[in-house]
Amino acid sequence: LNGKTILLTGGTGSFGNQFVSRVLTEYPEAKIRIYSRDELKQSEMQKRFPSRQLRWFIGDVRDRSRMTRAAQGADIFVHAAAMKQVPACEYNPFEAVRTNVLGAQHIVDACIDAGVSQVVALSTDKACNPVNLYGATKLCSEKLFVHGNAYAAQFDTRLSCVRYGNVIGSRGSVVPLFREQAKQGKLTITDERMTRFWLTLDQAVDLVFHAIDTMHGGEIFVPKIPSVRVTDLAAAIAPGVPYDVTGIRPGEKLHETLLTFDEARHTIE
Repeated sequence: LNGKTILLTGGTGSFGNQFVSRVLTEYPEAKIRIYSRDELKQSEMQKRFPSRQLRWFIGDVRDRSRMTRAAQGADIFVHAAAMKQVPACEYNPFEAVRTNVLGAQHIVDACIDAGVSQVVALSTDKACNPVNLYGATKLCSEKLFVHGNAYAAQFDTRLSCVRYGNVIGSRGSVVPLFREQAKQGKLTITDERMTRFWLTLDQAVDLVFHAIDTMHGGEIFVPKIPSVRVTDLAAAIAPGVPYDVTGIRPGEKLHETLLTFDEARHTIE
């Protein structure tokens, strides 16, 4: 990545902070453009990373013209911006579509028009056989990026995705929730049978680095990561703390999958 200019959407989120930290440490000649719509988070992040390698763009992936302007001169595009909370997407369906689907198409168009060489979009295990709107919008997003290569065929732009499960300790995940609830003496668990795929922030960044390093365009990179029962996670974070079972929320699965049956069959073949 040295000598490259990277545009990072959702750059003020958990992944964005870790990605920036790793790039600044490992690639001192790289430049990063942080693109997000939250000026407060950008201000806080500027204090954490007072580096001349960083540039700061206020903008929304829903804004096609702003995306095109931000993409000018970028070599690599990492797309981490999304509406990710299942209940928020269920209650505000078209807002999720505007960000996760229309925003994805804006990025595809902007990167082709600006001549960005490599585009890596972050996806989720919830895009496999989706039962909620968040998963459905990310499935659409994956399709837009993968098949965006057909529109980019005569240009240098190549687009791929990475797909993984829950990130330990990220904002909005169950880990900080359990830690906070442990102080009150009781946890809430949706279902004792529930399992989720987990990886660390560093593993998520490593996966994106791997995609940038090896992609040809059109791939969906899926890591081998463990699936953990939520009760085991609760016992590890807050041993001995009792819990209440609240029941699965609308749009939730008992068990997520990282590959659809068709994808697994083709992977084996």
